[in-house]
Formats: sequence, C-alpha cells, structure tokens
Amino acid sequence: MVQLAEVPARHKPSYANTAHWRSQAQMPSVIEDSVTIVRGDGVYLFDSEGNRLLDGTAALFLANVGHAQPKIIDAARRQMEQLEFYHNHGNFVGEPAEQLASRLRDLSPIPDAKVFFTSGGSDSVDTALKLARVHWQHEGKPSKKHVLYRDRAYHGLHAFGTSVAGINFNRRDFGVDSLIPETLRVPWDDIAETERLILELGPENVGAFITEPIIGSGGVLPPPEGYIAALNALAKKYEFLIIVDEVITGFGRTGSYWGSERFDIEPDMIVVAKGITSGYFPLGGVQVHPRIWERFFAGPESPIFRHGLTYAGHNTGCVVAQANLDLIDELDLVSHVRDMGAELSRALQSLEGARGVVEIRSGHGLLAGVQFESDVDLTSVVIAARQKGVLIRELSNKVLALSPPFTIETEHVEEIVDSIHYGLSRL
Repeated sequence: MVQLAEVPARHKPSYANTAHWRSQAQMPSVIEDSVTIVRGDGVYLFDSEGNRLLDGTAALFLANVGHAQPKIIDAARRQMEQLEFYHNHGNFVGEPAEQLASRLRDLSPIPDAKVFFTSGGSDSVDTALKLARVHWQHEGKPSKKHVLYRDRAYHGLHAFGTSVAGINFNRRDFGVDSLIPETLRVPWDDIAETERLILELGPENVGAFITEPIIGSGGVLPPPEGYIAALNALAKKYEFLIIVDEVITGFGRTGSYWGSERFDIEPDMIVVAKGITSGYFPLGGVQVHPRIWERFFAGPESPIFRHGLTYAGHNTGCVVAQANLDLIDELDLVSHVRDMGAELSRALQSLEGARGVVEIRSGHGLLAGVQFESDVDLTSVVIAARQKGVLIRELSNKVLALSPPFTIETEHVEEIVDSIHYGLSRL
C-alpha cells in the first residue's frame, strides 16, 4: 500500500497565503487536503510527496493517450520553434488549423462537416448554441430560440453551458434561474414527457436539443433503450437541431470513435474538446452540418457568423491534436478501449453486493460509474483509494466515476477495482 506522507503543520497552506482560487472548490476545506501533482508517466501520476498514483479518471475524462507521450511533446516543441501562434481571424489562417479541420471533416459522422475551432469544451458549447440561434434567424423562424437540455446533463460552465446544466449546484447563486432564459430542462430518460414539454412550450419556439451520448459528470448514464431513435424522430417532427456534446465521448472513449456512431444519433453539430489533444493543449471545436454552414459559404452576399475566440485554431494546439490522433491510430487505441472496457466491466462485477452498491454502469468502453446508496461516505472511499495509490472520482448523486487512459492494461484495471474494495473496507 502506498502511504501518503504527512505534511508538517507548519508547511500546510492556508487560505490566507495562497493566491490561487481553484475551480469548483470550497477553498478552506480543499486547501487542507491538497494534492499537488508534479509529474506524469503513462497511466501514472506522481505527487509532490513522491507518491505514485494510477490515474483512474484520466484527469477530467481527457488524458486518453496517457501522460508524457514523447511524440506529442516533440510535435509541440517543433511547432513552437517555428511559430507558436498567430490568429485565424478574417483573412489570416494557419496551416495547422486547415490541416486539422480537414482531418476532422474526414473523421466526423457528419458528412462534409465544417469545423469551427475554440479553446475548449465550454467555448464549444457556447459556439454551437449561438450558431443554432443564428441559424434559425436566417431561416426566417426567429421564435425558435429555446434550447432543450436533459436533467443531470453537464455542458461546461460558460453562460450558455450553465444555462443548460442539469446538475443543480452548477446553477446556484447567480440571481436568476437561467443565465440564458430561453432554455428548458427535460427528463434525462423520458422521451414521452419530453414531447409533452415541447408541445407545451410550442414547437415553433424550440431551436435545438443538446445532449451527451452518455451523460458523464451527471452520473455516467447511457441512454435508455429506444431513447435516441425517438429523439431523432422528434427532431424531424418538430424541426429542431440536435447538438451532440462529445467532449467526453469523442475520439474513442466508448470503444467507438464517436458516441454519436455508437448510439446512432443524427447530429447537426458535434461539440469536441478534451480528447482531441488528450489534454496536452487547450483546444476544442464544433463540427457543423452542411444544412447550417452552407449559407455562410455561399458567395459574396453570405452572412458573417459574428463569433470567435483569440486562440481558435491555435497553431501549437492543432499540431498537438494531430500528434494525439496519430497515436490513437498507431497504437490502435480504440480497439484497445473495447478490450479494456470489457475487462473493466468484468472486474466491476466483483462489486455486486458490496456495501451500498446500487448499480454498476459499464459496457461502454473505458467509461463506467458505480452508483451507491445516499448514506455511503464516498469522499472517504476516494481518499482511501488514493492512499492505496489510485485516483478515482466522486460525482454528484453518489456515483464513483472511472475513465482511465486508453493505454491501461488488465493489471491496471484490477488495481483500480481493488482500490474501491479497499476504500469500502475502510468504511
């Protein structure tokens, strides 16, 4: 068992002497239990006390090819030595952005997609939802402004993403129910109730439906049987866009290259980030269907999409993405995800009947969740697993999330599940 070294009291940080305000943190409490990660090597991380930790979460669902891959590091260095960055606004364009966009077009389940680059997932969600609004204005249907989103969904924390958050604590304290008012929450699993809410709102007011193929941070929830086919049918019936958030599921996480393909979703836009670079550089994008992009490319009188980000199509970020996608291909990692996903499902079955376990959600590549009873102290389980040398993550609604790098092997799967058993035994 890895023993975490005790930090002498005189060296413990306090809220009075740190300048760093962290994300999603109750600062005084997290400072007292800080873990400083200083190095990575493959599927492992190392903290400032010298402990080796198996990365059972791939950071935040993103370190797909593992840490410190020389090929990606070398690609970034070479590009920075040539040109670290120049913007892609107006008539300026970088070769790395052009080349990566062409590759994503060829990979996309959307035929002949255009790609609008961003700096990450939250940026991509805002981009897609703004573009949906613009689309319907140009279609002469200005009332189609509402975006439907699923309960328990997570789509980042920008203004639009917060407004389509199905996790309640991400919506608190802003003084309004929704930062963008034209949004409507629907059940995550009930398509009949969703249709009733569409009719109640008025189909003429519904412009888009945003969904993750598998709800990630909201509990690792795959769609119920028949849900996606019914959603595709509703989109056609009531004429709204389907925006698929593949920030977690894209590039192989589910054992298919795209979650949209795995579940037969028919997207008008696909939002990507995280796995496009495996976290080696902040980069995201939106893949856009011809029915939306064509008017913007039609000729001299085409409208302008008045939107952009300084670092969109960042030279170094796009080269890093290419190297990352090369590794996924060269190591046949999507196939490996399917194999290791089966191993993970098998290993997790040992938790059936364990203290507080309600449901095991697996069978979708290297993305799994374990649902516990409400009285189980999962924070203690996560800490005990870390003491055992494994990083796992507690989500809302008493779910442990597992999403290790694509490069794990069977022994790593066993190590992850053993750490959960250990954490439960310590309760």
